[in-house]
Amino acid sequence: MSSTDDQVGLFGPDSVSWRVNREVTVLFGGARALLMHAAHPLVLAGARQTGFYERNPWKRMERTLFLTYRITFGSRDEALEAAATINRAHEGVHGVDAETGQPYDAFDPDLLLWVHACLVESQLLFERLTVGRLDDDDRDQFHREQMVGAELLGLARDRIPPTVPALQAYVREVVSSGTLRVGPDAMKVAELIRRPPPGVPWRPVLWRIARWAFGTLPRPLREAYGVRWNAWKELDLRGSLATVRAIRPMLPRPIRLIMPARIADRRVAAAP
Repeated sequence: MSSTDDQVGLFGPDSVSWRVNREVTVLFGGARALLMHAAHPLVLAGARQTGFYERNPWKRMERTLFLTYRITFGSRDEALEAAATINRAHEGVHGVDAETGQPYDAFDPDLLLWVHACLVESQLLFERLTVGRLDDDDRDQFHREQMVGAELLGLARDRIPPTVPALQAYVREVVSSGTLRVGPDAMKVAELIRRPPPGVPWRPVLWRIARWAFGTLPRPLREAYGVRWNAWKELDLRGSLATVRAIRPMLPRPIRLIMPARIADRRVAAAP
């Protein structure tokens, strides 16, 4: 493997993954994915064991996001090391959930699939709502590329629905299955998103990101989180997201593109 290949990383600037995940507005979809994760009692049990939402949760989320972006935008060595770091953190996460009495394990393929599917679906949803540059082939290509990262984190490719429509059908099936529930701990996650503590980056605009996150949830989950919905809120949701999509192309790169993507652009440009 050449040094240039290593600097390009797992995907590179020609990939759909770079095109999608470089956008700040796609990052906003992470709040939606987090709410969906928290609604799964066994995913939440693992987070509870690690104290993810108890001890400085925003710093922990920021660190997890940093590692995730290193898998996408880092050099090959950086991406593999980031995946190894996440896997090491998951090694001791297993037990029996006190709420449901069911066993959980961070490497359970069913839990890995739910976490992966919520994130990919949310990224594609917010790309469509705030950027809108992908066609159906691009969306399926993004989905296939993201399987690479999922495999590094212990999820076998053959466990992942093969297309975007199949992935969306899987999410709908889980939502309607009765598996998900929103209890007190999930509501703590909701409060972190609704009312972030002082000092959190982006805090002045997080109230709007929170509205997008709750408003774009599948309806049963939105209701489970106690969000009252009406035609006015739907109009506000659609209008505000349409406004973001309209002004996004006019924003300067430091505002429109996340920092890891800009660093990756410079790294690849400087590669021999």
